[in-house]
Amino acid sequence: MPPKIKIQKEEIICAATELVREKGEDALNSRNLAKALGCSTQPLFSNFENMEELRGEVIKRAAVIYGGFTKDEIEKGNYPAYKASGMAYIRFAKEERELFTLLFMRDRTFENKSDDEIEPIVKMIMGNVGISHEDAKLFHLEMWSCVHGIAAMIATDYLELDTELVSLMLTDIYQGLRARFESRG
Repeated sequence: MPPKIKIQKEEIICAATELVREKGEDALNSRNLAKALGCSTQPLFSNFENMEELRGEVIKRAAVIYGGFTKDEIEKGNYPAYKASGMAYIRFAKEERELFTLLFMRDRTFENKSDDEIEPIVKMIMGNVGISHEDAKLFHLEMWSCVHGIAAMIATDYLELDTELVSLMLTDIYQGLRARFESRG
């Protein structure tokens, strides 16, 4: 009898990510994943305590993929870094709809929310606009609410916008906010 091929944890995470990418988060269950891997459900539960643990790994993988979008957009140098991060977020919503939905349109009620992750962005805004820390946090909240709105409308097929129009919209929003905050100074 030939030895059984052991399915590795990394293979399961990759297959689960692809399943979500292609069919959405609702398709991520043990039966669908086992079928995609061509195995029983046993390897899934040998590597993960439950499907929720695996879902957490898929979320981490999706975050890495999103991080690649941001890094690529900034490195292209077509936009200032802050705008590039918004453009990447919107492009991620367009090109990776299901992963975007998994990352940014799920219930996050019980997640630990920290200002630490936005602190570098707040400091960038402080330097670019010349405003206080608190004003920079508000500036980012207002700007990012617009970015997320555009991304969500694209991800849900409510709108289809080309890159040039998105760029113009982000510039208009940024310049409007900048003018408002500078006039308060």
